[in-house]
Amino acid sequence: MPVRRQDALLSEMRLPLRQTFFPLGYAVEILTNNAGVLAAAQESFGHRTQARATTALRVRVGVHPGSRSASPAEPSRHQYNHLYSLVADGENQALLDLHSCTNFVWVTEHVTQHPLYFRYNFLEKVTYLLLGASVVTDIHGACVSKNGRGILLSGKSGAGKSTLAYGCARSGWTYTSDDTSYLINDSAIPRVIGHAHRVRFRPAARELFPELKEHVQTPRLEGKPSIEVPISDLPVSSTENEAAVHAVVFLQRHTAAKAKLVPLPRGTATTRFREELYSVGEIRARHATMLEVLADVPAYELHYRGLLDGIETLEQLTAML
Repeated sequence: MPVRRQDALLSEMRLPLRQTFFPLGYAVEILTNNAGVLAAAQESFGHRTQARATTALRVRVGVHPGSRSASPAEPSRHQYNHLYSLVADGENQALLDLHSCTNFVWVTEHVTQHPLYFRYNFLEKVTYLLLGASVVTDIHGACVSKNGRGILLSGKSGAGKSTLAYGCARSGWTYTSDDTSYLINDSAIPRVIGHAHRVRFRPAARELFPELKEHVQTPRLEGKPSIEVPISDLPVSSTENEAAVHAVVFLQRHTAAKAKLVPLPRGTATTRFREELYSVGEIRARHATMLEVLADVPAYELHYRGLLDGIETLEQLTAML
């Protein structure tokens, strides 16, 4: 029998398996034809069991046999306004309309047999893109709290966000996120959601924290080498999935710096976070508006040398808030 054009397009693929998960606390239904996809979703999102708010988001993942057994490269990403694509090769790709949240992911059976690759490069990426287009605004910053006072830690790559956030949590602070926080769009006060169930470190963090030495390197969404560790495996006593933001601290780490906090002008947090927005087009414009909620939040630069003086200075800040 000749192959029909519709078969070659995979346009009539049925997705009989479905399950609802709660990434960031929001309901997202995964529809697929492969049980391995739901198992991967459980690994990625199974740490949350209660929705923060009702959504109508669906992620559709169609799995087909494919013609190659080699793992594809990290997907290339392209976006034009609200149209987004992830393309690893001709058989593994995703298309999204971030305006309507319509999406479809095509992957081979071989890819689903490598759950870390599939989770980081397709399942989680698509899910968080949809949430970012509808209910939250991504912020490049960690979040920790002390005595109910939440602090966002931001700064350039390598400034020590994840290390300092974990160091605070290790010292008794409440941990919410390590590198990316999600501003809740419909909140009247600045409030963020984080991945409080895990911490991701650069490999160099093994030198600071002996408990990381046995943990292996894992892939990451942006391709950077990292170590991902469940928070349950670490000496952290307090976590919260959400936190109110009472201050924003931009990290400036110098080898010879004396620890100090430098107050910044009103609106600095909004301005700087706008410059680092991940989104583009009309979604970026919406996110830029959402960041206005941070305009009156006190902002500082923290000049520090090492972990201990950074934590000590942040302790002093929480006493002032």
